[in-house]
Amino acid sequence: MRLLVTGGLGFIGANFVRSVLDDAEVTVVDALKYGSNESNLKGLDYCLVKGDICDYALMAQLVKDTDAIVNFAAETHVDRSIASPLSFVESNVIGVFTILEAMRKVNPETRLIHVGTDEVYGDIETGSFSETDTLTPSSPYSASKAAADMFVLAYARTYGLDTVITRCTNNYGPYQFPEKLVPKSIIRAAMNLKLPIYGAGENVRDWIFVTDHGAAIRFVLEKGERGEIYNIAGGEERTNFEVVTEILSLLDKPNLIEFVEDRPGHDLRYSLDSSKLQKLGWRPRHNFKAGLRETVAWYVENEWWWAPLIDDRVLHPTPWKLEW
Repeated sequence: MRLLVTGGLGFIGANFVRSVLDDAEVTVVDALKYGSNESNLKGLDYCLVKGDICDYALMAQLVKDTDAIVNFAAETHVDRSIASPLSFVESNVIGVFTILEAMRKVNPETRLIHVGTDEVYGDIETGSFSETDTLTPSSPYSASKAAADMFVLAYARTYGLDTVITRCTNNYGPYQFPEKLVPKSIIRAAMNLKLPIYGAGENVRDWIFVTDHGAAIRFVLEKGERGEIYNIAGGEERTNFEVVTEILSLLDKPNLIEFVEDRPGHDLRYSLDSSKLQKLGWRPRHNFKAGLRETVAWYVENEWWWAPLIDDRVLHPTPWKLEW
């Protein structure tokens, strides 16, 4: 299979690429923005194209020679979207539109797996969201991802394109950009710095190990029905306080937790019902404790990878300060 992976140098994309290299000829297109890192795929046999998915000429050229596209390319950090939302519209909406236009005009037979997020549903106090529930995004990030989903669905219906949407819960694991909760907490704890948690740390997320997410995407690529949406969940809900406390315990560190002012529009709880995908045969393999233990060990052993990425946002985080 000739596989085009957009955003393949990012956290989830790179882990996915690692899992398919034995079975596919992989081309990665990546704009090499802050969340991307060539070290994520260092030494592996793949083709890298440095470019932006908003570049129609480039995407038309790449789509022409591919059997399937997996779109990971996105601006993802909620705090950054609150501070500076325009780049999220450009990457997450215009970029997806550009991919769809290239497919429509150049290679309408190719399959697109569009990697979405649980955040498009908004929060839920009890129960779990199914694929047919209404989208109520709370941040510029989730709004841009919801808009992208709508374009994917519209192009599938209007032009008959072979598209599938996945929506996944919070990922953790190796190669995650240090601004995110899990790697930031591991790194700051290793440096004996305070670990900032929004509000009272009661916000709940469902956590999935990144390789389980990748396996689900591959499963959908091979067995998912065109035009469908599939939720992907680890079934491991934790409060932010519980996540950080477990990290401190694994590192044998004292209580370094520091509660800070909550961010605007912070959803209280995300939860997805992934029974639709599980009925097809997919299951996550990692429980949270085992996956987090593996993650902490990886960061402890791979300072060479994360040390060059440490910047002021990690050392002195004031994440959602508005940039007018």
